[in-house]
Amino acid sequence: MKNYVEDWSGRFNPWAWNLIIVISAVVIGLAVKFIIKTILNYNKKHTDYSLFLSAVKNFSRPMNHFVPLFMLNLMEPLMVLTPRYDLILTRTVEIALIISFAILLMSAMNVFEDYVYHAYDLNKEDNLRERKIRTQIQFIRKVLGTLIVFITIAIILLSFDNVRKIGAGLLTGVGIGGIIIGFAAQKSLGNLLAGFQIAFTQPIRIDDVLVVEGEWGRVEDITLTYVVLKIWDQRRLILPINYFIEKPFQNWTRTSSEILGTVFLYLDYNTPVDALRVEFERLLATTELWDKRVHGIQVTDAKVNCIELRVLVSAHNSSQAFDLRCYIREQLIKFIKDNYPESLPLNRVVVNNDGLDKQQ
Repeated sequence: MKNYVEDWSGRFNPWAWNLIIVISAVVIGLAVKFIIKTILNYNKKHTDYSLFLSAVKNFSRPMNHFVPLFMLNLMEPLMVLTPRYDLILTRTVEIALIISFAILLMSAMNVFEDYVYHAYDLNKEDNLRERKIRTQIQFIRKVLGTLIVFITIAIILLSFDNVRKIGAGLLTGVGIGGIIIGFAAQKSLGNLLAGFQIAFTQPIRIDDVLVVEGEWGRVEDITLTYVVLKIWDQRRLILPINYFIEKPFQNWTRTSSEILGTVFLYLDYNTPVDALRVEFERLLATTELWDKRVHGIQVTDAKVNCIELRVLVSAHNSSQAFDLRCYIREQLIKFIKDNYPESLPLNRVVVNNDGLDKQQ
């Protein structure tokens, strides 16, 4: 076989033969990639989600350069080059192949992440376990992605003899350098350690409902250094990740998404509370927002000019609780205005026997 290739190479100019080898490697690589993609495309038609569909989506672009580079690396010994250019080409192809393989590894992590997201779907009532897994997977994927980038850069640099010699000389000062870097980057390292702590102890998770800095929102993203909170009005609150280790905050979905909601009404002392209870129970029976766990009306305070009524309701999650509170508040006010308008807060004026007015 070797003699056959050498015989053919002798019939062409070196540059033409080398061009043929490069074109052949690219064509063979693209053909292999096309065959693999065709097989995966055939299998993806069977279900809405499949491992094949995820592989097609994530591996399609990396395969465009990985397979041709791999084939070129295999066929490079067949090229006719001087030792100098052979070394340059070999080193260039190897570096490109290392970078391409790193991109392929990141795509493989995305395939695994897609599988986890499919297996642990957030679109369910009680998604506590799913949010735990997704938070850990997202953080681990980002850490592994960072490691792959650093390792790739290290492998590329260590492939050069001069860099290896410099690295060996620098090893003697690595202790002092580590101390200096540690002091300079202690905040960044603190954020990274806080990220590990959050990923595995999980005071917050993806899609958790939080009240932070007076803002209500859901955890949209957790990175290595910060957390993105999606506020109810579609703003984004960006907080350093160690904020959730050092400062207090409210987590409404720490153990469950179920929550209690309250409505406060301030009414006159002659308010018929029993009639309000009957209307309140009728309203709850007509709405699907109530989860049928908790309900009640109680007089919780008696002020100078009015009484305070607390209406207590329960719901499956905070969004439904907010809508339920608004619904109950609106309907009870309407009921009082239509049936007992004298129960709305009043300021009374009493005339005594001396003809002097007293305001109550």
